Amino acid sequence: MGKSSSEIIEEHEFTERQLDRIIEMAWEDRTPFEAIEFQFGIPEKEVIKIMRGTLKQSSFKRWRKRVNSGVSIKHLKKRSDDVNRFKCTRQRAITGNKISKR
Repeated sequence: MGKSSSEIIEEHEFTERQLDRIIEMAWEDRTPFEAIEFQFGIPEKEVIKIMRGTLKQSSFKRWRKRVNSGVSIKHLKKRSDDVNRFKCTRQRAITGNKISKR
């Protein structure tokens, strides 16, 4: 059956701030799952489990519908070849798991 969202969070020892950032990145349409995996080391399936365990059921369903609708570019394969970066050029540098946004 796999791991639950709480098991994933405990295994990776995410802080509340890191968890908030994972959810924020997952919620953004233009941030691909690959960027989340690169920064936090968790694949798409685990991001989905974290979202399912953290969001209200209606919010999770709305997020999944949007991710799968084609509006979202959550997968690098769906992106234009012109986009060759994970983050906006105006975004401050993010190194590893350190977030310098705040």
